[in-house]
Amino acid sequence: MQQYPYVITISSEKGGVGKTTLASNLAVYLKAMREDLPVTILSFDNHFTIDRMFELKGQKVSGTVHEMLMGAPARDLVHTGQYCIGYIPSSNELSDIHERFKGPMTLTRILAESGITGIVIIDTRPDLNILTQNALYAADQVLIPVKDMASLENCKNIFALFDQRGMDKKSLALIPCLIDERIKFEGVFKDQKTLLRAFAANRGYRCLDIFISKSPKVESLNTNPDGKIYPILTHARGTDVHNQFSEIARDLLGNLDATPESRSFLYARWLAEKEDKKKEAYLARLEGLAERCLICGALLAERPEGRGFYYETSDRARRGFLHTDCFADMLCATLYGMTSDSQAFGAARAVVAEKAAKLVSLLFPTMVNGSYHMDFMQFDSTGEQLFQKELVLSGFAEGRFDAVNDSLYLLLNEALSGYEGKPREGVWLAVHPVDPGHPESVLGEERYRALHHMQVRVGETVQSAMLR
Repeated sequence: MQQYPYVITISSEKGGVGKTTLASNLAVYLKAMREDLPVTILSFDNHFTIDRMFELKGQKVSGTVHEMLMGAPARDLVHTGQYCIGYIPSSNELSDIHERFKGPMTLTRILAESGITGIVIIDTRPDLNILTQNALYAADQVLIPVKDMASLENCKNIFALFDQRGMDKKSLALIPCLIDERIKFEGVFKDQKTLLRAFAANRGYRCLDIFISKSPKVESLNTNPDGKIYPILTHARGTDVHNQFSEIARDLLGNLDATPESRSFLYARWLAEKEDKKKEAYLARLEGLAERCLICGALLAERPEGRGFYYETSDRARRGFLHTDCFADMLCATLYGMTSDSQAFGAARAVVAEKAAKLVSLLFPTMVNGSYHMDFMQFDSTGEQLFQKELVLSGFAEGRFDAVNDSLYLLLNEALSGYEGKPREGVWLAVHPVDPGHPESVLGEERYRALHHMQVRVGETVQSAMLR
């Protein structure tokens, strides 16, 4: 049995072509033909036909397709309904989830992580909104019902979507529906289904040999005095439509059996491989960290508390954490010449520490007329420069300390030194505030990507300053 769902999407931009009748009755036929196969159906339309057909009288409903799309585990939302079909209750409040579905593969991920097995059938709206697009991309098989030339013309948009995404169109198949077999034509194309297939072939669309006839008996199953919706399998035996649905279901089960790896399985495997690569990259970043705080020299393994800043050089050669107190004391001395012995040191340090905890600090030493100078800049989270000060690094080239800039010189030497102990030319140091409670979180995939986006923005500012 499939450990990940095999997904069948029913889609057409044209209303009234029989999408929901096709989706709901296929669920019943597939379950009847293979009783041990889980079959789940859900709808992105708001007509609640799926619910009316499958809900059990008195059944307590908890959770809908809206919750699934917002991230709730899909398997917890599946209700066992009539004919042992699993269904996720419909919702008329899906307009607010479109922001979450900016990407085309969001639903594929939801289904890959859903815990649902067997077959999932998705009934879509008669448009190509982002939910319909997601349902198309998630599908192992897409059935596109067509009943006339208008619905056939609309198919081009679905095929164009697959072309735009570079996706294999083998999953797409047209199926003539609601065919009135009383209509006959003179010439080569003698009836509706033959005409539709010919036009489909002319456009390069794959069209199933199977078709579904128009049937007053079937139409009465959806509109009757009982107000119920009855399946064709149990209430339209002996009709051509009953035999046609049997044939379609057998064809779909054959496709299922011939698919060793469903699309949701392939996506789950890709996600797992991607996650493994993220973990490897995260561990590599952890292994590359300096063992000590470059200012006080303490081993971070022995003094892990208070790591409030992460530093990284622009060439990515060196990176690590600094203690909050060490960096704040250093900045106070560097910017204002104040140490712990200075009057008003406490107030000045508090201001410096508060700004440093919110801004990215950049230290860029350069040689100017035989002596070292340093540009000190601070940037907000958008990369906008808020502060700049140029400092003369007296004695830095000779390795002299002056009791005020000792901590700064230690940091610059350890982080930026290259050949013969001189700072690497054109390389700068950025110091980012981090959560002292979880400093390593800055090395996670998303946070680290954001950090490097900031590094790029800061680098552009540095390059502009160098050209002036």
